[in-house]
Amino acid sequence: MASTAFGQEQDADYVALVEAQGDAAYAFDFFTTSMLWTCIAAAMVFIMHLGFATLEAGLTQKKNTVNILFKNVWIISIGLLTYALMGFNTHYPVDSWQIPGILGINGPISGLGGGENDTFAYGGTALAMTAYGDFIFQAMFAATAATIVSGAIAERAKLGTFMIYSTILVAVGYTVAGSWHWGGGWLSSLKVPFKDFAGSTVVHGFGGAAALAAVLILGPRKGKYTAAGVKPILGHSMPLAAIGVFLLFFGWFGFNGGSVLSAAPGPLGLVFVTTALAAAAGALTSIFTSMIVLKKPDFSMALNGILAGLVSITAGADVVGPWAAVAMGAVGGVIVVFSILFFDKIKIDDPVGAISVHGICGIWGTLSLAFFNTEFSIVSQLIGIVGVYAFAFVFSFALFFILKLIMGVRVSEEEEAEGLDVAEHGIPAYTE
Repeated sequence: MASTAFGQEQDADYVALVEAQGDAAYAFDFFTTSMLWTCIAAAMVFIMHLGFATLEAGLTQKKNTVNILFKNVWIISIGLLTYALMGFNTHYPVDSWQIPGILGINGPISGLGGGENDTFAYGGTALAMTAYGDFIFQAMFAATAATIVSGAIAERAKLGTFMIYSTILVAVGYTVAGSWHWGGGWLSSLKVPFKDFAGSTVVHGFGGAAALAAVLILGPRKGKYTAAGVKPILGHSMPLAAIGVFLLFFGWFGFNGGSVLSAAPGPLGLVFVTTALAAAAGALTSIFTSMIVLKKPDFSMALNGILAGLVSITAGADVVGPWAAVAMGAVGGVIVVFSILFFDKIKIDDPVGAISVHGICGIWGTLSLAFFNTEFSIVSQLIGIVGVYAFAFVFSFALFFILKLIMGVRVSEEEEAEGLDVAEHGIPAYTE
């Protein structure tokens, strides 16, 4: 009898929950499935942070492995907490703009415990998730910008300085720029609205531009550029780098797929297909390009080609077809090879190719969607790119420069030679 009573109570709760959906009660199962997919996608984006950590560690020297891993632990941890403290309500100011459409810095998450967490009240059937679901998915995105910078300035930046820099970059810089597009800001108010589905510009481009600014202030690693030319500083573990890229590839299905904001079968299937095809095309063209230009099939270029294809499709994964995705990813794979070589030629030292992968390919991806879908304007896309990239560069440059004046941004030559694992953390990653 006790089990029967319990079952009746559960049935009554379910009926009440369905009735609470009001006119959208017919879609309650879709709402439940969509919310489950959002949480799975958020978890997949979280796994991307492990991908970034292992990729960066693999492409740098073993004496800096602990430092790389530590920074990635810091970034995701501080990113989640600052996103709850102020990031979410700054990213989505709603009616809380201080400067309408441009600036809306606001306080902690609150008021997320009502009907908006068990009904369609939060976003209707178009945004089939709860308030908490929206928060956790977007929070996993937030720290990505600082992770991109981490790789670009690896092996010579002061840990304490980076910890302060990354906190402010994620909490303020990224969320303000994101609000211009996703929060109802000025980019969404253009005559033909700016289109950036999952963040080729707003996430990856922002991180790439911020990284460029930081690298310009920091300077290259000791011995990287000599009178004889560029001296390669080889990464210590290609297996680690490969694991990182495949984790990122896997997580990108959540990054792009979760950005559908529901489990709507049509868009979700399309996004998975375009994401996969662009990555594959980017890998192949980077391989063939490196074989022609470098006279060998360069493995690090192949890995960055996968990422270049992924960044290239992220802005338009939901609005282009499969073969357009192949073209976008393929061009991204070519671009990334020449971009990495170009930055080395002008002595901008980026150990993992982050500026090229995220910054340069972010521009291509954001522009190119307008080539394959005429509903969007190249002019609007250019305006969005210039606005976000310029803001990210200036914000990052100013922040890093101020920190340089106050506490310095670079370790000593002795510490750089010894390795940051011992100099900053007092422990090597490997005992042999």
